[in-house]
Amino acid sequence: MVTELSQYPRWACNGFRSPRKRDRQADKWLVIAMKPYLSEGKGSSLLSLSINESEGVLMLPAQVIRRLEALGEISKQGKRLNGLFRLMESPILWYEAYANIYSNEGAMTKGVDSTTLDGFSKERVESIVQRLREGRYRFKPTRRVYVPKKNGKKRPLGISSGDDKLVQEVVRSILEQIYEPIFEDRSHGFRPGRSPHTALHQIEREWTAAKWIIDMDIRDYFTTIDHDLLMSFLAKKIEDKRFLRLIRAMLDAGYLEEWTYHTTYSGVPQGSIVSPVLANVYLHELDLFMKTMKEQFDKGIRRKGNRAYKRHSNKIHRLRKKGDRLKGKENCKETLQAIQREIKEIQRQRRRLPSSDPFDEGYKRLSYCRYADDYVISMIGSKADAERIQQEVKRFIQETLKLEVAEDKSHIRHSKQGVIFVGYWIKTYSGARVVKVQCNARHTTRKSMSERIQLQIPQGKLQKFCAEKRYGIYENVKGRHKAELSTLSDAEIILAYNGELRGLAKYYALAHSVKGEMNKLAHIWQTSLFKTLAHKHKTHVTTIAKHLKTDEGYVHTVQEKGKTRTIRLFRLKDLKTSPSPYQSIDIPPNTFALTLSCSELIRRINAEQCEYCETKEGLFQVHHIRKMKDVANGKELWQRIMMARRRKTLILCVRCHQQLHAGTLPGRSQLKR
Repeated sequence: MVTELSQYPRWACNGFRSPRKRDRQADKWLVIAMKPYLSEGKGSSLLSLSINESEGVLMLPAQVIRRLEALGEISKQGKRLNGLFRLMESPILWYEAYANIYSNEGAMTKGVDSTTLDGFSKERVESIVQRLREGRYRFKPTRRVYVPKKNGKKRPLGISSGDDKLVQEVVRSILEQIYEPIFEDRSHGFRPGRSPHTALHQIEREWTAAKWIIDMDIRDYFTTIDHDLLMSFLAKKIEDKRFLRLIRAMLDAGYLEEWTYHTTYSGVPQGSIVSPVLANVYLHELDLFMKTMKEQFDKGIRRKGNRAYKRHSNKIHRLRKKGDRLKGKENCKETLQAIQREIKEIQRQRRRLPSSDPFDEGYKRLSYCRYADDYVISMIGSKADAERIQQEVKRFIQETLKLEVAEDKSHIRHSKQGVIFVGYWIKTYSGARVVKVQCNARHTTRKSMSERIQLQIPQGKLQKFCAEKRYGIYENVKGRHKAELSTLSDAEIILAYNGELRGLAKYYALAHSVKGEMNKLAHIWQTSLFKTLAHKHKTHVTTIAKHLKTDEGYVHTVQEKGKTRTIRLFRLKDLKTSPSPYQSIDIPPNTFALTLSCSELIRRINAEQCEYCETKEGLFQVHHIRKMKDVANGKELWQRIMMARRRKTLILCVRCHQQLHAGTLPGRSQLKR
């Protein structure tokens, strides 16, 4: 399999040195003999690496894609994987890793050293890979900071150095390819195409007629993961010892807090790029345990019929047959009317009864759902069954996973009482809903499926949100202005208000009657917005409302560089109530699908041309800014270039990059001289 290399940059192949300059040592990592892709359905052929100096080829991007795709196929076959560390030597993985994380807010946050993702270049990648290959790469301790939690406590976050972030992203991408195909369908946290909404939608669809819900919480999960156990779980699927040692070194790097070094004996650092997938690998063992428990617990095909319900149905059947015999006969009108009244009364009584026996010992079901470390189990069975299941799961978590269950946050509740899961109140609804159906030629009424799962906004959530955002008094439906926003432009004020309510509404889009439930909050929100604008312009609320009012709702018009831009006030009526697969419901995240398609950023890097002085000679680096607003009002030419292109990156030669940071970057007119 020989491919023309001229179509790729020489540094986008598996080796960084030109084939003409290869030495004997370079051949050991540069030359790979590839077998046919998935021949006879065996993905393992792609992972069979052999060194052959005479017949080998450089591993090109297309081959990297095929090898990555093969990881999942081999993983599903139950085989252990090798050659992962060698796969990390493919530069295309590092450029995709950078393209994945450069736009994150934390990309420019410094760890214990001064390195960030600013200054990314192919030489930087070469240096990292060279150190990894020679065993000289050392992970730096993370810089520990604390962020406030909703309950008033603080969550520790570990901030890694720039190079460590790149290594973590490459490792994460490989682990994701291995484990995504084998993760259980009931695991929804930190996975591509999964979100709290997909977890809730699954619960709503599958938990019908649940009697008991077990809510379990793992205490301080991310900081108590046992390193030795985690490595043993990884070794079940990964045979590459160098790759495993790299992950272990990552876990053992420790952290700095107030410039004091602390060794890490357990846990994965929250805030680390690779931590979510490692956390899922650890709890995948719990998913497998629950899968086995479900297979053992489930019993029966369907419930026995309710005898009382059956007796009422038989009475109705006999009365209808009697009525059919009397039809067409004379002087039977009153008798037929009496029969119809009796049928309606029996139907009314029957609707109060379940059609099947809710206490049938011959029918049991167990289901479960996990979002990260938040775990809920539903059951059709007795409370004694629920208590036994809870104890078995607790024992597995404590003895096998060496984690601690938070007793104060773990409960067994009746499904009508419900539990809180990922911010939703989950409970069963058993109201007598009556629908008309056609049975053969006769129209009749039938009670719709009872004890269905209903998703609701937790009590007090909207009141608390209103108070936190200081919109006004929820109970009195009275809005107030927010004086601190008066210094912003009208557009910024409206966008700020829109983002707050839209984010809440989109997250609770699956809740029962969400638009009706949020209508009161939306009214206070709109009043607060109008009062804030009125306070800024020293006018009346009615004047603001009339100014924004259009046939299509309230709209603000902005003139930008000769163009008209409209900003529409968020409306609950426009809310879509279908599940969102994104982890962040309000803004879709930059998920990594591992297609390795040549993104726009990678094409710019591959061009090997300074986007400022336009030289094509020398080395090139990527200048990186934290946010676009950092250069919004900049007067320098490079700032205006970034604003015009709406990009947070600028490809520069080393000279221009150094001059930019020194504040001595000349204008283009000076460059031409």
